[in-house]
Amino acid sequence: MKETGRKVIAQNRRARHDYSILDEYEAGVALLGTEVKSLRLGRASLVDAFATVDDGEIWLRGLHIPEYTQGSWTNHEPRRTRKLLLHRGEIDRLIGKIKEGGLSLVPLSLYFSDGKVKCELALAKGKKSYDKRTDLAKRDAQREIQKAFGRAAKGRAREMRS
Repeated sequence: MKETGRKVIAQNRRARHDYSILDEYEAGVALLGTEVKSLRLGRASLVDAFATVDDGEIWLRGLHIPEYTQGSWTNHEPRRTRKLLLHRGEIDRLIGKIKEGGLSLVPLSLYFSDGKVKCELALAKGKKSYDKRTDLAKRDAQREIQKAFGRAAKGRAREMRS
């Protein structure tokens, strides 16, 4: 039976907090058999993961996929460097933007898409602490507006009933 749809394995929640996301890409990941089996059990961590450009190729570093429990001597190394699979045009575009300076490649999530492991990769710019505070303040203000709007709408609904 062929798998369809998208099943998220791991997400990097801190990425959207620590970085301003400029552009997103979907990349395949070159994996070993025991890595895929471990991922099917939903075990992976993107906490310290980042992507680098070496010799015109993009590599994912710091991704932790624990060893497969039923694996034998063929098991993989948990934090090995893994190759990301992108089209040549996308790689060239990313290399150009990264060389401009101040930008990083950050993995946002790891998921199965139609049975294949994919990595959602973002071209991002690091946020300063004051940027993070401004974002938090905006989010809180937006939440308050929604609450007030909800209360006002609820009040109007009561008036209509009576």
